[in-house]
Amino acid sequence: MKSFKIVFALLVLSVGVFAQTKDLGLGAFANDKDPIMLAVDAGVASWVLGSPYVMFVVYMASNDQKQDIAVNRKGVTLVFNGQEYQMPPFKELRKNYGAEIRDINLLRHLGKEGIASSWVRFYKFPNEGDFFPPLTVRARIKADEGSMSGFYGFVTKCYFKNPCFKKGNKLVIRVTAKNKPELKGEVAVVL
Repeated sequence: MKSFKIVFALLVLSVGVFAQTKDLGLGAFANDKDPIMLAVDAGVASWVLGSPYVMFVVYMASNDQKQDIAVNRKGVTLVFNGQEYQMPPFKELRKNYGAEIRDINLLRHLGKEGIASSWVRFYKFPNEGDFFPPLTVRARIKADEGSMSGFYGFVTKCYFKNPCFKKGNKLVIRVTAKNKPELKGEVAVVL
């Protein structure tokens, strides 16, 4: 009975997330209703479902422009089939995955019209850091934390181990503030 209640609670929560999420097309999804607004570009993940790691580009900003928010790597998770997944450590990804450059090249060729049609167009995203910078000369520095304030947001690539995704799977990307766990944002993604 207890497990039934837990599953039911997760279903109710996920229905709420899907109701707030806007499908922007081209593998992009956004939610501007939570304290942390999120937009996710899942185009690369949709193209390389057989890869051992999948990449999402996550745009985040504070819904209240007077609120300063910091997010660290542990605050970004993926929820799939009721299980929450953390991002792998940077060193693990570098050691076990050699397709980061391919992912970046694929990302450059995919359309950005979906993301550009969301709340993201009103914010600035400085190129200061990234949770998973690629091994290129002009890559941003590796960051363990990103900050959002006013009309400045944080954009980063987020990799997760692939738990055997298939076309049409539904998942949730969740972001929680570093020092204020009550500040969070969620966006539902359909691969």
